[in-house]
Amino acid sequence: MAERRRRIRSFEWSTAIIASISVAAGVAVYLRDGTEKVLAILTKDLQLLVGMLPKMAAGCLIAAFVTRLLPREVVARVVGSESGLLGLLVAMIMGAVLPGGPLTIYPVAAAFLVLGADVGTAVAFITAWNLLGYNRALIWELPFFGPEFVGWRILIALPLPILGGLLARTAARMIAKRGGSDQWM
Repeated sequence: MAERRRRIRSFEWSTAIIASISVAAGVAVYLRDGTEKVLAILTKDLQLLVGMLPKMAAGCLIAAFVTRLLPREVVARVVGSESGLLGLLVAMIMGAVLPGGPLTIYPVAAAFLVLGADVGTAVAFITAWNLLGYNRALIWELPFFGPEFVGWRILIALPLPILGGLLARTAARMIAKRGGSDQWM
C-alpha cells in the first residue's frame, strides 16, 4: 500500500487569526499606553520565547525520535483505527503515565498520528494526559487536596479519555463518509 502524505497547506487561518488579534491588541496598547509599554511587553514576550525554545526543540526532537524508533506497523496495529477499545485504553494509559508538559506531549501525539495512530487514540492520549496525569496528581494535587479528593477526581475522570476517543473516531468516520478528509482514519 502506497504511503499517503498529508498535504501541507500554504496558508493557516488559525495563525492568521491569532496574528490579527495580536496586532490589534498591540495597536490598542500603543494607542492607550504608548511606545514604552509596547516595548516592555514585547521584551517580556521575547524573554518568554527564548525560555520556551529549548523546550519546544526538545519536544520536537523527542517526537522525531519516536517516529524513528517505533515501527509503523506496530503503532498502527496497537493504536490504529482498527485497534478498538484496547487501542484507546493503551493510549489512555500512555497519556496518564507520560510526564512532561504540553511542549513534549503534543509533539509526541503528532508523532503517533504520523506513525499510523488514529484520531481517537490521539484524543484519548491527550485527554488522559490532561485529566489523569500522575505527575501532576502526585506533585500538586495530593499535597493540596489529599488522597480522598484526588482519588474521587481520578475515578470520575477515568472514563473521559475513552469517551473522547470514541467520539473522535465516530466524528472522523462521519467526515470520511461524507467525502471529507480521512487523513486521521
